[in-house]
Amino acid sequence: MSLLASVEDGVAVLTLDRPQVHNAFDDALVAALTRAYAAAIADPSVYAIVLRANGKSFSAGADLNWMKRMAGYSRHENLVDALALGTLLRTIDTCPKPTLARVQGSVFAGGTGLVAACDIVVCVPEAEFAVTEVRLGLIPAVISPYLVRALGARQARRYFLTAERFSAATALALGLVHELVPAEELDAALARHLKALRANSPAAIAATKDLIAAVDRPVDPAVVQDTARRIADQRASAAGKEGVAAFLEKRKPNWGTP
Repeated sequence: MSLLASVEDGVAVLTLDRPQVHNAFDDALVAALTRAYAAAIADPSVYAIVLRANGKSFSAGADLNWMKRMAGYSRHENLVDALALGTLLRTIDTCPKPTLARVQGSVFAGGTGLVAACDIVVCVPEAEFAVTEVRLGLIPAVISPYLVRALGARQARRYFLTAERFSAATALALGLVHELVPAEELDAALARHLKALRANSPAAIAATKDLIAAVDRPVDPAVVQDTARRIADQRASAAGKEGVAAFLEKRKPNWGTP
C-alpha cells in the first residue's frame, strides 16, 4: 500500500507511505489520494483531513518509474495523466472541510502543489522546498495555480525559474507554510489546530472556504484543463524530451544555443 488511510476521532488521516522513494507519487498514488479525499469529504463523521508522510521526506514529486513511462506517452496520454493530478489538487483545494498538511521533511516539485492546496501547513524547520520542473525542460503547470496563489506571482518568478532550493523559514516567510515546529512537536501543533477547528461550525467553515475561493478566483475546470494542456505540450516538446532523457540517463541536458 502506498497510501494509508484511517479516521481517528473525526479526523481523516492520509499517510503517504513510500519512504523508500521519498514518497514520490505516481498515477496509482494520485488516484488513491483522490479517492481518499473524496471518501473523507463524503463521510459525515469526518470534520478535518490531515495529509502526512512516513520516512525522511514529505514528497519528492513525481516517481522515477512514472517519469520513465511518461517519456513514452503520446500527447493525449500526457493530457489524461496531467488531468488526474489536476483533479486531485482541485479536490483538496475545494474540499469543504479543513485540510491540513503535516510536513516532516523536504518537499520538491509536484509535492509542493499538495502542500499549497492545503488550508493549514505545519512544518519542521529542517525541511527544504524546490520547484524543479524547468531543470527537466518541463513547467510546473498543474501545481502553478496553487503555488502562485500561495507565493505570489513575484516570488513564483524567482523560484519557478531558478529551481533553487529554499528553506522552511523562507517557505514560512513566503506564505507556503503557516508554522514551523520541531519534529517532536508536530503532532501537538496539529492537535492545537484541530481543536480550534472542531470548536467551529462545520457549515460555517464550508461557507467560509467557499467565500475565500469566491473572492480569490477559484481554480475552475477551465484552469485545470489549461494547465494540463500546457504540461502535455511541454512534455512532448524537444526541451521536455531532452530534459527528462538527461535526468533518466544521469547526464547534463543539452538545451542547444540560447
